[in-house]
Amino acid sequence: MFWRKQNKEASVSSDMANKQQRYEALVLALHADIFRYAYWLVKDKAVAEDITQETFLRAWKSLDTLQDEKAAKSWLITILRRENARRFERKQFDLVDIDDVAIIDEQLSSEVEIEHRELRAIMNALSDEYKEPLMLQIIFGYSGDEIAEQLNLNKNTVMTRLFRARNQVKEALEKANEHRGRQNG
Repeated sequence: MFWRKQNKEASVSSDMANKQQRYEALVLALHADIFRYAYWLVKDKAVAEDITQETFLRAWKSLDTLQDEKAAKSWLITILRRENARRFERKQFDLVDIDDVAIIDEQLSSEVEIEHRELRAIMNALSDEYKEPLMLQIIFGYSGDEIAEQLNLNKNTVMTRLFRARNQVKEALEKANEHRGRQNG
């Protein structure tokens, strides 16, 4: 009887060590991507850090439900999106208009800086239905199938939204360049 109890404890200990290793590998491989997506989603570093931490906490609690390691990134993004939604259920935060806030990379020349700012503003001006699939493609390099799965949409719908989003960005950039040309000439 004593040996049986000891074997169960050793088995539980072994399972916990295996879970700990899987979790550490998951965090090491995907933390930066998940944080980057959270930051894009909420546009506030502190909130993005909190949501990322909550995402990985929930991932630890339900790590046993993750059967396919290849689906880990999608699984974590789904958890993150739900965590972000919970944030609004719990408490309303003061929001800042993104146009009032500028993140400046001092190493960029002023011309490139202006172009980057314009591009960010143009992409931010897209409606969410176009912005979210475009960001999933740009930030994570997701395919149309993966984006469709993430957003629970038909692949054709995703591809149409991506096409329209890129066209809207292109047209807005052309208008901005045309407008800038008139001012300088």
